[in-house]
Amino acid sequence: MTTIIEKYQENKSKQIAIRPYFDGNNENMGLEKYSLTLFDNVYHEEQLACLEYNGVKRYVTGLNEFAPEIKNLSEDQRNAVVRQIREVVAQLERELAANVIEPEDPQFWNKVKLLKPDNDEFWGKITLRCGNEPLFLDPKKDPYDLIKLYAIEAGGFSIVAKSLEAATKSPKAPKFYLDKVESTVSHRTEVSKLRNRALAELQKLYDKSANKLFLVAKVADADSSQYSKSTPLDIIYENMDKFINGLSIERDKKRSAQQFIDIANDSIENLKLRAIIKDATRYKLIAPKSDGFIYHLSTSANMGRTPADAVEYLKNPLNEEILINLLATVESYWNN
Repeated sequence: MTTIIEKYQENKSKQIAIRPYFDGNNENMGLEKYSLTLFDNVYHEEQLACLEYNGVKRYVTGLNEFAPEIKNLSEDQRNAVVRQIREVVAQLERELAANVIEPEDPQFWNKVKLLKPDNDEFWGKITLRCGNEPLFLDPKKDPYDLIKLYAIEAGGFSIVAKSLEAATKSPKAPKFYLDKVESTVSHRTEVSKLRNRALAELQKLYDKSANKLFLVAKVADADSSQYSKSTPLDIIYENMDKFINGLSIERDKKRSAQQFIDIANDSIENLKLRAIIKDATRYKLIAPKSDGFIYHLSTSANMGRTPADAVEYLKNPLNEEILINLLATVESYWNN
């Protein structure tokens, strides 16, 4: 079967492909240790998705102008999308059924022979078979590749995400993703550029503001209590480098880099209060109770529902006594 697939892909453009999606952070029968998605010579095959309503089947083709997602568009968008769908359907009807239809024909769908979304005889045979090797699609040359491309982008195949970005954001990681060179490279460089910005912020803090870097680490790291004023700056730098690269508690590289940038851009005042709240919780000076509120335990003062509420509470001059108390106690730990 591998030989047949390779022959099928001869002379195809390499611009669009279905590739296996690898996520080393998710357990996958041990394959994640070897940067693999599937075992060798294993393939996943799936038939095009079909919805049934009132006994009528409707395939998820991406080429149905009556689909709910098309109806919900604004009028201008809908008209543009419908025009595009009709042009593609007209092209496919010419190529596959020798059926010539004009996209503007008022009886367009009545004259369609093959591509009607409820044509079970045609759409029931549309399948995808994917493995560890990329499956190239050449929609300009192969009408069935054009069909598969539209179906993937409409969500017609559950095993294939419509882009690398969609795959990374999916709650359940797909086995494959649609790789359009331009969009995939754009997504990858977006993450790289964000990570580089975060690393530049880290270097700037290391060179010019050791105190702020200490507070940033306190806020960013889940184990904030490991840092004291005597912690070598190089250790803090190394840990924050790991955080930015998704090697800490946050595994998503884009999210971790953005998180670091957001924290680093916060003011010294806010960072210090956020760090105090975090460590005061760790040292059981403040704690959430069953009513959902956070309390200063020695005075039973209600500080709000969230750490952000508690920060604002400490900024209030009326609560200066509690602020001084927390500062003195928490900083005594920091100075050890």
